[in-house]
Amino acid sequence: MPKNENIFDFPSDLLDAQAALHRARHASEDYARTLPWSAEPMTGWEADKQLHSSYRSSKPDSPGYTDDQRSEVARLRAEVLRLSAVVSTHPFWETVENGKVVEARMRLKHAHESAAEA
Repeated sequence: MPKNENIFDFPSDLLDAQAALHRARHASEDYARTLPWSAEPMTGWEADKQLHSSYRSSKPDSPGYTDDQRSEVARLRAEVLRLSAVVSTHPFWETVENGKVVEARMRLKHAHESAAEA
């Protein structure tokens, strides 16, 4: 982005909440990758061969989630939802000039990247 573009003075609590939201989403996505492909026990399957390809999609049997896994998924989702509300309802957004809120939001989402580079 060109240097002469509008730079927003985000309050530290908003930056902290956005960074926490980023970490919570990352933790939720990482955890989801460790889970069975289906939350409920489900029989695996194998699809027909794709036309002009030897690729055949398939899934193994899924044991479903354990009670502990369900609880952890719910906890992680609740934290992401809570932090999303903190960020999106922060009083700072009321101070942003009309027509600049989307730009400010996009810059906030990437503020941790520029802070890491500094």
